[in-house]
Amino acid sequence: MVPLGTPALREAVRVVGRIRAWQRGWQSRSKIEKVEFQSMVMWHAMPWLFFLSWGSLPLGLSLAHEPAAQITGWTLIAVAAVQSVHVNRSLRRSVDHYLKRADLPRRDLAVSGALLALALGLVLVLEAVDGVTDGMIGFTTLYLVVPFGQALAFAVPVRRFLLHIAQIDVFVVAALAAVGVRDARLAGFAGLIAFAGLLTLVSARCGAWTLSVMWEADRSREVEARLAVAEERLRFGRDLHDVMGRNLAVIALKSELAVQLARRGRPEAVDQMVEVQRIAQESQREVREVVRGYREIDLGVELLGAQGVLEAAGITCRVTGSAAGLPAPVQSALGWVVREAATNVLRHGDATRCDITLAVTHDRTTLTVENDGVPDAVPSGGGSGLAGLRERLAEVGGTLDFAARDGRFHLTAAVPPRPGSAAPAPADRNEVLL
Repeated sequence: MVPLGTPALREAVRVVGRIRAWQRGWQSRSKIEKVEFQSMVMWHAMPWLFFLSWGSLPLGLSLAHEPAAQITGWTLIAVAAVQSVHVNRSLRRSVDHYLKRADLPRRDLAVSGALLALALGLVLVLEAVDGVTDGMIGFTTLYLVVPFGQALAFAVPVRRFLLHIAQIDVFVVAALAAVGVRDARLAGFAGLIAFAGLLTLVSARCGAWTLSVMWEADRSREVEARLAVAEERLRFGRDLHDVMGRNLAVIALKSELAVQLARRGRPEAVDQMVEVQRIAQESQREVREVVRGYREIDLGVELLGAQGVLEAAGITCRVTGSAAGLPAPVQSALGWVVREAATNVLRHGDATRCDITLAVTHDRTTLTVENDGVPDAVPSGGGSGLAGLRERLAEVGGTLDFAARDGRFHLTAAVPPRPGSAAPAPADRNEVLL
């Protein structure tokens, strides 16, 4: 056993702590952040995989034994390694430029171009001194275009990328022809450079395009959620205006009439002020109903509205059940549950599917909302919105339950058939039914 407090045990505890911190950080990321991280890892690893398989091993094993060939060959291998290091360091800036997060990294592209020119110059020297056996210099040439092509693919449009690769191809072929390369080997070099350019274009550009589409969809979902909240605020403002606008106008008119009657000594002024008092109390009650959400709501309309908003945000939504025949208080209470649940699906988590089920039985009406894309850890309190729903449902004898498990969030609201009453008790067997 390792004694407590030893350096080895403390180091093990630190390592475990780092692993757990990394796991928590990974789980807290959204799906698109995880996809981007995995893409970045692949793009960082790609130049080194090609460096080992195409750039260093074939060249190092096929160099001639002459000092000039050895010096030039190993210098070329070193330059190729520097290419990989540089493209790894500048990759984040290039990807951010493609995703419209940063400006064009002109200095990084200039350095990548200079390293490519230097490496191709060393290839020409090796060809001139016949320093590589078995034609293995072609694999190295194939690799040398990969780091520069990867940086260029993120930075410029496709047409401009193809134009640059064509220019490099023409220049290299002309230079190789000048040092004595002929016929099939010359065509082979041209084909290898073109293949390397297309390979980097496909591997880099396709993944970056997928990321850009995902981020755009994520921004659209966020905008949709904000619009849904803004629409709800406008609806609340309209309801408040409908309640208070007419009543305040009537109060103002009756108060003015009461003043005129009082100045004339008419007893009807008292009746007018009594009416003002009644309208004021009625307005207070109606405002309280608006604030608490007890104005009558068509549950069917709310279900269709939630389905439309969720599907517009890219979330597949299936609604099962009908609200026809339900009492107005039940529809009002469950309508607010649908609104709050849809808002939570839009604003929290990373849902792709949501199922809303309305089940009506003889003893209760149950609304169930289930969606995916929920983190494993969900606060037990559920937030002020869900707490407010629980209070509203309690006023009509209903209950609210919610839980998160296996990446899914389950919300269930149940209301008895008659608001404010419990489910009917079963009849006694000895009771005579008349």
